[in-house]
Amino acid sequence: MTEEPLVTVIDGNDLVGWAVATVIGSAGFRILVFPSAEEFILSGQMARTACLVVDVQLAGMSGPQLQSHLAAAGRYIPMVYIAASADERARVLAFELGAVNVLDKPSGDQALLKEICLILRPKGKEGRTSRHRP
Repeated sequence: MTEEPLVTVIDGNDLVGWAVATVIGSAGFRILVFPSAEEFILSGQMARTACLVVDVQLAGMSGPQLQSHLAAAGRYIPMVYIAASADERARVLAFELGAVNVLDKPSGDQALLKEICLILRPKGKEGRTSRHRP
């Protein structure tokens, strides 16, 4: 029996972070929750994380800054952003950096789970990694 992939949620609002994590966990995925990008980086969990669900506007290092940091370190982790009020520039930047999708808060449980399942439980051989990749 294989272990389910690890999905890491990063959201500065504890209630939102744990609510999102509960939805993801209910689909059988393993989850971790961090209140900041910096705590995630320092946790040593990057190599185990198969997918990130990240608030666009975190205190400290933002979601796009985290994505840039990971790219500079040579790590690509599929990332789905959740955003309460991301402006169009933030959305475009997220996609330019390789985000799989940017969902509005609240996006609905099914929309988020659909994105995660497209990444981690593909029907073909390759999961979805970005909207901008073939």
